[in-house]
Amino acid sequence: MSVILYTPRMHDYQTPHEQDELYVVYKGTGQLNTENGAFTFVEGDVLFVPAGAAHRFEHFSDDLALWVVFWGPKGGER
Repeated sequence: MSVILYTPRMHDYQTPHEQDELYVVYKGTGQLNTENGAFTFVEGDVLFVPAGAAHRFEHFSDDLALWVVFWGPKGGER
């Protein structure tokens, strides 16, 4: 498991990750676009992205800050 503070600015250039992820929205608002749709979020929300899934933050506030928790085996938990 690893934890980082992610603070995208202007554009989110993420690519799919090898582990499952939890995003804890520390500051800001925006939209998470995934293969399963678009999800609006606010401070305090927790977002899940499975390993290997394409995802990107869009329409986010200038102060966006998210704690990201990567965990589990490569390929995600099954």
